[in-house]
Amino acid sequence: MAELRTGRPRHPLSDRLTSRRGAWIWMGAALLVMFVLFGAFGSAKAPAGNAQAPTASESARVAALLDTFPNADRQSVLVVASRDDGAKLTDAEIGELKALLPVLDEHADADSTGPLLSDDGKAAVLVTPIKVGETNTDTAAVITQVRADLAHHAPEGISLQVTGGPAFGADVAASFEGADFTLLLVTILIVAILLIVTYRSPVLWLIPLVVVALADGLAGRLTAAAGSLWNLQFDSGIISVLVFGAGTNYALLLISRYREELRRTEDHRQALSTAWRHTAPAILASNITVVLALLTLVLAVIPGTHGLGISSAIGLLIALAAVLFLLPPLLAVCGRRVFWPFVPHPDQTYRLEQTHRLDQTHRPGESTGPAESPRFGRAWRRIASGVVRRPVVSLLAGVALLAVMAAGLLGTSVGLDQIEKFRVQSESAAGLEVLSGHFPPGEAQPIFVVADSARADDVVAAVQDVDGVVRAHPAGTTEDGALTRIMVTSDYAPSTEQSLNQIAELRDAAHAVPDADAVVGGAVATDLDARAGNQQDLLLIAPLVLGVSFLVLLVLLRSVMAPVLLLVVNLASAVAAIGAGAWLSRVLFGQHALDLQVPLLAFLFLVALGIDYTIFLVHRARAEAAVHGTRAGMVEAVAHTGGVITSAGIVLAAVFAALGVLPLVTLGQLGLIVGVGVVVDTLVVRTVIVPAIFALVGDRIWWPGTPNRPKTGILRKRTPEADAVTTRTPATGAQQRSQGQLTP
Repeated sequence: MAELRTGRPRHPLSDRLTSRRGAWIWMGAALLVMFVLFGAFGSAKAPAGNAQAPTASESARVAALLDTFPNADRQSVLVVASRDDGAKLTDAEIGELKALLPVLDEHADADSTGPLLSDDGKAAVLVTPIKVGETNTDTAAVITQVRADLAHHAPEGISLQVTGGPAFGADVAASFEGADFTLLLVTILIVAILLIVTYRSPVLWLIPLVVVALADGLAGRLTAAAGSLWNLQFDSGIISVLVFGAGTNYALLLISRYREELRRTEDHRQALSTAWRHTAPAILASNITVVLALLTLVLAVIPGTHGLGISSAIGLLIALAAVLFLLPPLLAVCGRRVFWPFVPHPDQTYRLEQTHRLDQTHRPGESTGPAESPRFGRAWRRIASGVVRRPVVSLLAGVALLAVMAAGLLGTSVGLDQIEKFRVQSESAAGLEVLSGHFPPGEAQPIFVVADSARADDVVAAVQDVDGVVRAHPAGTTEDGALTRIMVTSDYAPSTEQSLNQIAELRDAAHAVPDADAVVGGAVATDLDARAGNQQDLLLIAPLVLGVSFLVLLVLLRSVMAPVLLLVVNLASAVAAIGAGAWLSRVLFGQHALDLQVPLLAFLFLVALGIDYTIFLVHRARAEAAVHGTRAGMVEAVAHTGGVITSAGIVLAAVFAALGVLPLVTLGQLGLIVGVGVVVDTLVVRTVIVPAIFALVGDRIWWPGTPNRPKTGILRKRTPEADAVTTRTPATGAQQRSQGQLTP
């Protein structure tokens, strides 16, 4: 009603969201929709697959063909035995190891064999074929029982380590037991602490946290349903982090503007409605940018990357809906008192300053906007004013920092072997190290060739001649006898450059056999195909992400020059963060390489989420430029958004850092890089580099358009209330704080 009385146009949606009656209706409707969706999709479970190579790759074709062989669900578990003192095994000890075969047979799907003694006599291997389950978790139960029985019957002075493909899968499943709950708990704790620090209120932090937590829970169920429907593979931990990070950022932006509006009006509902109208476009543009960037992943050939795009987009859309349509009604119902003990009240001095600020007419370049509203964002205003006064020095300093960070890319390689992919050492990894020290390193991860049975002998002969092949022999045929499986043992450690090059040579040799239709697969071949697939995805997706970001900025800013310059800065910031993260991974954690998916996912999140903060800042800068001109408008924009962007950046960085609690090195590296990138993007790019560029380019930044400016000489109408304030002595800061009139 206030808007009708003052002649301002009504905005039905924002008013209804925050009105006395409408807030309860919208809150009830939102909670009802969530309750129905929770019930409808509560039992949904995403597929458990984790394919690393493209589905059309040669290794994937081999995996599919191997499933057609008899006993395809039978895989060998290796028990590596060695003396604790490192000496040679005695005949008596070898006999004791042989006595373990009946123990292993209790869990085997066929007769166990061994012990096979190494050439140096210091290690032996027992081989037991087991029936693997549909998932690694199912197989883990068998592996756990095998290890327990071996521990009970182990000869004195002998170490027994269970390794091999099924054991690796079981250890992976075991390492993730409870990890998702731990990640969720750590994420909630981080967000709660940072919200309390930001708002300094024992009450307010609960409201956005509850809203975002509900959005995360619903996103988990809907993405699981989507994964089951479309057979998508993805990491649910990344989705949870995205929902919490982005949702909290949206909430921070809305609440920050709400607190600002509360200092202008007594009606908290009107203040909230105004805040919603002013922030919803930026929040929506930010969300659309990230969602469209994520949807480009549907073109990825790596299954996990492909599935992450759709599922993450669903999660972020749910976060958007929760913040825009559930959070405002909750805030409206709670009212101004939710900010206790620092409750913002209408501040006459503040309102007069705003009136004077709007009354003043600025021409481009006339002022750097030092102090139209000196008490609001004082520190950020001081920083922005300094940058605008010395734009060249500020820009060079910021670019120099990014260049130093990007130097971390020098010497960085991509690709981790199976052991290096896990942060926590496992028994299977330790067993593989012992096995590689005494047997051919490729013994635990054989290479498989599938060929036409009529030419199988020729294929064996061809691959046997490849350098580094220890042996190659037929290992079974399909039930109709049409295809033969050939097992190849390499002398090279898996995933080393030699072993990867050997796969290419084996494929050349096998493909050269006429009419054999031979294909080469196995763990090392999968690694080779995964590297090629991830490189293909990076070259395809990265330009698309930049293109999507450019189009969103083009539409939002109605300018060509600003999006180009901002995107260049964002790209430089992303490359710098990846370089710094790679260097920190090497120095702090001894990880000599980045995992295969890290460069693409890190680039995607850094560019898309970095554009978020660009939108928050530049959207405000364009509005301020209409009053002050571009240079002074940027100072005002930094003063008003510096605090909330910094808070949002710290929250997002901390939430991504929570990925480090998971045992997978990929997620830890991703969290480190994105965390570093977001902090640098927030404190350096948005605070120094972007304002410096705007100061140097001036109004030309908006080319071919220009922000609408009030005509010269037209002043905002003064009110009796404002005139009365001019005769008063403003309250001191201590008095205003005691009256609850200064926001923290």
